[in-house]
Amino acid sequence: MIKAVIFDIDNTLMDFMRMKRAAVDAAVDAMIDAGLNVKKEEMIEKIFKVYWEEGIEDQNIFDKVLKKELGQVDYKLLAAGIVGYKRAKEGHMTLYPHVKLTLTELMKMGIRMGVVSDAPRLPVWLRIVGLGLHHYFENVVSFDDTGERKPNIKPFKKILELMRLTPNEALMLGDWAERDIVGAKNAGMLTAWAKYGNQFDTKISGADFELDDIYQLIDIVKKANL
Repeated sequence: MIKAVIFDIDNTLMDFMRMKRAAVDAAVDAMIDAGLNVKKEEMIEKIFKVYWEEGIEDQNIFDKVLKKELGQVDYKLLAAGIVGYKRAKEGHMTLYPHVKLTLTELMKMGIRMGVVSDAPRLPVWLRIVGLGLHHYFENVVSFDDTGERKPNIKPFKKILELMRLTPNEALMLGDWAERDIVGAKNAGMLTAWAKYGNQFDTKISGADFELDDIYQLIDIVKKANL
């Protein structure tokens, strides 16, 4: 019986990469407007190169890229980039279709909910509260809680421990097959792949269920609990 659903956030509940691309685009425009003499597309490419190498949650991304570009950090340009990024981020931080409908239905069904994310604690909570989802989740496990990222088993064990669940009582929904699905399976949990959030051209997820729309989760839980 499924007593709880555990969610990833980025590209599972919200279109994280759409937001990230829009925010970086706006940041580069703002830095160019403030006097940075670069080609926009080349600068965007350099920023994402650092993101892929050092982590998409890197909080000092513009410092690093400006230092590489100019040999030092120009704080006027840095401030312009940060302001541009934050304004665009807030405007593009949106849920996938049917997310709130699905979470509300699960709550009405008595299904408990939690989150396991690779992001640090504060960014996780900023996203959850910013998206208006903070009333749905009993527990949230971030990178700061275990010091390990998925597919390491520790974050999954932590959320099960906090919610006092056995692995076979929980279903994990995530978009990243190599992390969310592999890690949850290794922890003994049921797994569902958010195919609609696929950013890696994954063909075979290895999940127990694959979702084209998050609302399909309702039927999966209902059938499992018959």
